[in-house]
Amino acid sequence: MRRTIILLTLFLLLGGGVLWYLNNREDEKTTLAGADRSFAVEDISQVHRIFIADREGNRTTLERKDGYWLYNGQHKARPEAMEPLLQAIQRLRVKYKPPRASEKNMVEALATQGLKIELYDKQGRKMKSYYLGGSTADERGAFAIIDGAEQPYVVELPAWEGNVTVRFAHKGDDWRDKKLFAEEADNIQSVSIEYPRQRDHSFRLESTPDGFEVKPLFDVTPLISRPYREGGVETFLANFEALSAEEFVNQHPARDSVRQLVPFSIITLVNKQGDTTQARFFPILPDQYISQDIKSGEFIEASSDIERYYVSLNEKDFLLAQHLLLRKAFWSYSSFFQDRKMLN
Repeated sequence: MRRTIILLTLFLLLGGGVLWYLNNREDEKTTLAGADRSFAVEDISQVHRIFIADREGNRTTLERKDGYWLYNGQHKARPEAMEPLLQAIQRLRVKYKPPRASEKNMVEALATQGLKIELYDKQGRKMKSYYLGGSTADERGAFAIIDGAEQPYVVELPAWEGNVTVRFAHKGDDWRDKKLFAEEADNIQSVSIEYPRQRDHSFRLESTPDGFEVKPLFDVTPLISRPYREGGVETFLANFEALSAEEFVNQHPARDSVRQLVPFSIITLVNKQGDTTQARFFPILPDQYISQDIKSGEFIEASSDIERYYVSLNEKDFLLAQHLLLRKAFWSYSSFFQDRKMLN
């Protein structure tokens, strides 16, 4: 009798173990450590190239360089876009495995809305490849599936509310760095500012063996012989370490006509490697349109309420910039010299 009880107990334990195994066999194939649930790259420093493609034909390649990321082999990528993207790549995790009844809709959403993400290391070897797109009803999770896998998941970023897909979904100029000037003061050879309608305020600042020298841009402007303001040159040059625009507006319909106008200011910076950056600034009047006499350069509706400028950068790009950020760079020739009252 005792032997029978022991055998019966063993049988029940063995049967329970087999039942548990059968019920959980599917999950064992896709554990959190499983290949089809491994989206994150914990050591983000190993990622050297990121490729993103959408269903509309947009292709984005981001490459790690020395201290910055390069967008599509041509332009510096915007740090404000790269930092959230890299954080997402590093921390993306499975939130839950969806009910089987929802999988079909998830796969369809990924097929129609999904982004293809490919991550490569320094040697060009593919590290990860997955599809990301579509969201849960509460917008707190995104659909994702590893390339080549059959099981989709809902993924998330820990401690972040929202659909992580937005961090990958920038297009075109949205990826680009919006800095007009980004030059360390020690690497500046010269800066000139021309005010076409106020020529006597125009000047050129040049690096010489004895330090920086400021002279009027036009010969007709009288030289100022007063001493330089202490720290004035350094303060001025510091403005060009990170002078940014608000956004690219390369598709603006008035782009070509605005460029035909006389600008308020033209800033030309040359670094010690001989590279030149030039920006021309066109004020936007309160009615959002520039009204200016092309011949004289005079504004027909002059206003002190200018808040923004159109900026033509290197005759290639067209941007929108805020006056509050730009005004610190709009110095005049006399700004570098001590006031007469201080000398008396």
